[in-house]
Amino acid sequence: MARIRVIAGEARGVKLAAVPGDITRPITDRVKESLFNILHQDMPDCSFFDLFAGTGSIGIEALSRGSRFARFNDIHRSAINTIKRNLEVTKLQDRAEVLQMDAFTLLSKDPDHNFDYLYIAPPQYKELWNKTLAILDINPNWLVEDGWVIVQIDPKEYGEVEMNNFSLFDQRKYGRTLLLFYERVG
Repeated sequence: MARIRVIAGEARGVKLAAVPGDITRPITDRVKESLFNILHQDMPDCSFFDLFAGTGSIGIEALSRGSRFARFNDIHRSAINTIKRNLEVTKLQDRAEVLQMDAFTLLSKDPDHNFDYLYIAPPQYKELWNKTLAILDINPNWLVEDGWVIVQIDPKEYGEVEMNNFSLFDQRKYGRTLLLFYERVG
C-alpha cells in the first residue's frame, strides 16, 4: 500500500494512517499535488467538503493549505476512526467536522453549510459519482454560487452526466485517475 502524507502547508510531511482493509483507494501524491496546484490560490479561507472521505487525505490537505473549515463524511466506521486519528496527528481537528452518514441521504437534506469545494471520490465502478451529481443537481445549495464540485474516478467510468445546475468545465487525467471539475451555472 502506498504511504499517505500531507504534501504542503502547516502539516507538511505528516504521515497519515490508512483505512484498514480495501474499502478505500488513496489518491497518489502526484494527483493530489496536481489538484492543489489548480486550487492553491483559493485554499486560504475556503470551506471544503470531502464527501467520501476515506482517510481524509484530501480534506486534510485543504486544511493544511489554509482552508478555514473542512467537513469529512464517510459511511464506514473504520474510515471515520482513521479520519479522526489523522486530524489529531496533523493537529487540524479544530477546523474540521467528521460525519458518519450515507452520502446520498446527507446531500438530499437541506444544506446546513455552503461549501466552496465539494470533493467526490466514491468507491469505483458502482456509478456512485453519477448518483451523487444527480442529487447535487437537485440540491445545488451545498455549494456557494462560484463553488466547484470535483470528482475523482477511473477514466473508464466517465460518461456524460446531464445536469441543470452544474456544468463540466475541465477534466484532467493522471494515469488511472480522472479529475472532473464542475461549476454552478445560471
